[in-house]
Amino acid sequence: MGFFDKFFTKEKKEDLDQGLKKSSQGIFEKLSKAVAGKTKVDEELLDEIEYILVSSDVDIQTTIKIIDRLEEKVAQEKYLGTEDLYRQLKEVVIELLDENNSPDLADFGIPEGAKKPYVILVVGVNGVGKTTSIGKLAYQLKKRGLQVLLGAGDTFRAAAISQLKVWGERVGVPVVAKEMGSDPASTAYEAVQQGIDSGADVVIIDTAGRLHNKIGLMNELSKIKKVIQKHLPDAPHEVLLVLDGSTGQNAFEQAKQFMAATDVTALCITKLDGTAKGGVVLGIADQFKIPIKYIGVGEQMEQLQVFNKRAFAESLFQ
Repeated sequence: MGFFDKFFTKEKKEDLDQGLKKSSQGIFEKLSKAVAGKTKVDEELLDEIEYILVSSDVDIQTTIKIIDRLEEKVAQEKYLGTEDLYRQLKEVVIELLDENNSPDLADFGIPEGAKKPYVILVVGVNGVGKTTSIGKLAYQLKKRGLQVLLGAGDTFRAAAISQLKVWGERVGVPVVAKEMGSDPASTAYEAVQQGIDSGADVVIIDTAGRLHNKIGLMNELSKIKKVIQKHLPDAPHEVLLVLDGSTGQNAFEQAKQFMAATDVTALCITKLDGTAKGGVVLGIADQFKIPIKYIGVGEQMEQLQVFNKRAFAESLFQ
């Protein structure tokens, strides 16, 4: 397959296939039933496909785009079997993902020529897999020869601090942490300072995962940014929003709220392996036009993957 390269190996594609299996099977089984007995792609069938996509948690606006383009593609066809229709649907989805205007990453890393330390501020509500994703990302970056440091900026939960420390020990990267209840901005400040002093390539800072629609969270994130910029005026270089793909449209709403609260520059969508709601990725990519950098397709550290649009579409519509 054309999207295979040195990094996106056959094993990675197999993990992706397995991770999206529930979503893929759900879509294919429903589509097969919809096509059965049909002799042409008519309005009734298109309506059924629209329902299938929406029930797979594809955003309604994105679904309408997909249906309109699919209708254009099949206009010249008198009849399409399940496989042909599936292929056309997959092509439409790939086209839509390509319009996100963000290139797929070849591998984990930081932008070429980026100032160091490259500071990543990670945001998201509790329970989405934020701290776990930080640990997995640290593992992937260290594996590729980068020196990584973590900052435990979620000081409102003792469990968040201890969890990040455990990940630091597991991955073998230092963690800057304070006691529960301390100022998260102070932790971020010290993490960046230590990153500069130690010559770290990347500093990843966790933040509190409280309710995303609270004004206090917006103020807190603004404060963290300001103190970081005392060290590095252009930091944070990336604000990574972590979303739980298994929550479907709730993830979509969280994305809206966080983007209203702070300047999100990249997305990580987790837990796609435990749900049939993988279609939410399509709506998020289409509606927000913010790069999806990483997806989680399993519990293992290697199962945090860089997002590859074509590979994702191939797996979702296999």
